[in-house]
Amino acid sequence: MQMGDETRQRVKFTDDRVCKSHLLDCCPHDILAGTRMDLGECTKIHDLALRADYEIASKERDLFFELDAMDHLESFIAECDRRTELAKKRLAETQEEISAEVSAKAEKVHELNEEIGKLLAKAEQLGAEGNVDESQKILMEVEKVRAKKKEAEEEYRNSMPASSFQQQKLRVCEVCSAYLGLHDNDRRLADHFGGKLHLGFIQIREKLDQLRKTVAEKQEKRNQDRLRRREEREREERLSRRSGSRTRDRRRSRSRDRRRRRSRSTSRERRKSSRSWSRDRHRRHRSRSRSHSRGHRRASRDRSAKYKFSRERASREESWERGRSERRAADWRLESSNGKTLEEKEAGEI
Repeated sequence: MQMGDETRQRVKFTDDRVCKSHLLDCCPHDILAGTRMDLGECTKIHDLALRADYEIASKERDLFFELDAMDHLESFIAECDRRTELAKKRLAETQEEISAEVSAKAEKVHELNEEIGKLLAKAEQLGAEGNVDESQKILMEVEKVRAKKKEAEEEYRNSMPASSFQQQKLRVCEVCSAYLGLHDNDRRLADHFGGKLHLGFIQIREKLDQLRKTVAEKQEKRNQDRLRRREEREREERLSRRSGSRTRDRRRSRSRDRRRRRSRSTSRERRKSSRSWSRDRHRRHRSRSRSHSRGHRRASRDRSAKYKFSRERASREESWERGRSERRAADWRLESSNGKTLEEKEAGEI
């Protein structure tokens, strides 16, 4: 389907309406145009400018349009193969039954005809390209194959009745599903195998094989990339889990350290409190002991002082008594000397 200027401005090569087979230059509608099997205009958009855009973009990134083109060509080739099998079935119904030996000989003639046709088509192509020497070599090979074909036809003719041999034996071309006659001349064979229809089907089938190989390689690469990304993701997840585990372990370790520090701090506080209480108790005990000692010493000093005072007092009293006795004795001596009695002196003292 062709596009107008207005549509071309709106549509990009990635649009679903664009024929991906056309972008890859393998659409059967383009290849078989003008042949007996002309498919007409494609239902999707064909535009050379979009193909040029695709070729530029495909160098920068993988668009994977080969898969769409492969599906398109597989569907087309499957339909062609189905028609080929139907044609073979109709030929088997309409042509006379022949033995397996005769059929094998006829098949050999067909194969030689096909080989001659391909060689003649190749020779014509080389001649058109100006490669005359190679074209002459191909024509020499054609003569050799013609000789083999003549021998094969002779064997086939001798194996069948004359009436049956005159009947045109047909064969369906495995490439393009066209009918080939057993007695076709070289010109007819060359026209077929070098014709646009047959070469177009060869191009489509070769492109399909190439697309299958490309798609398989890209799918393998994509699977490997997906597997590598999954392995990297799993590795990152393991590292993340390991890092998270380490983080949790560090957190737990820090929590244990904090608990230990708190426990140690509490233990230190308790020991400090216990030591403080012990010191206070010891101080109180020492204070009481000191107080007791001071009291004891004070009491001792008091007792000593009291004892000393008592001794001094006793000594004073003793001294006083001694003095008194001495005075009394002196008084008696004095009284005796003065003639007074002791009672009078005492009464006088009173």
